Amino acid sequence: MLGIYSFQKFSTLDFPGRLAAIVWFSGCNMRCKYCYNKDVVFGRKRIEEEEFLEFLKKRVGLLDGVSFTGGCPTMYSNLINFATKIKDLGFDIKLDTNGINYDVIQKMVKNKLVDYIALDFKAPKEKFYEITKNNHYEKFEKTLDFLISSNIEFEVRTTVHTDLLDENDINEIINILIHKNYKGVYYIQNFFENDKETIGNLSPQKKTLDISKINKKIPIEFRNF
Repeated sequence: MLGIYSFQKFSTLDFPGRLAAIVWFSGCNMRCKYCYNKDVVFGRKRIEEEEFLEFLKKRVGLLDGVSFTGGCPTMYSNLINFATKIKDLGFDIKLDTNGINYDVIQKMVKNKLVDYIALDFKAPKEKFYEITKNNHYEKFEKTLDFLISSNIEFEVRTTVHTDLLDENDINEIINILIHKNYKGVYYIQNFFENDKETIGNLSPQKKTLDISKINKKIPIEFRNF
């Protein structure tokens, strides 16, 4: 059973080049210290699958796509069936993922059930567990390698709270991407300060990442700096 927590009727920003609805899935296999979606991560299913599909049927010709986010959408193996129903209605699909559930991601790509993937590179291997409380870096790396070898359109992104990651950590990630022959844009996202409590109860950043110290050997875009 899908754990749909909520959905947003439209967004012009979340899915590149598309006007899209956003579906939030409850639950996550990580506990990232900087995450402020605690209500989603620790939440339960609130929306039935059919409720969203009925909404979507009324948006045929008005929306271009649907963005899956969370939480962690790929925790649900029946995401495949849900995506199939959405594709059958003619919508493109974007998937936000931490890359841990390789099998679901691989099946979605193989069966052409996803059109764009945003892959979160949470941290270098040495800091992966510290930040995510998940010790399966190798599963993330397997997904990264698969996406690089595929023809799917995808981006790699890292959210930076400088109490957790510094310029050396980001440059290590960049070197990994260079070594793996990643050809896309690497998005570095400054932690978005707001009044929500994070999972790790983080305080505001004491400093902002020093962009001048970042290796520019691959295409990089900075978000929220």
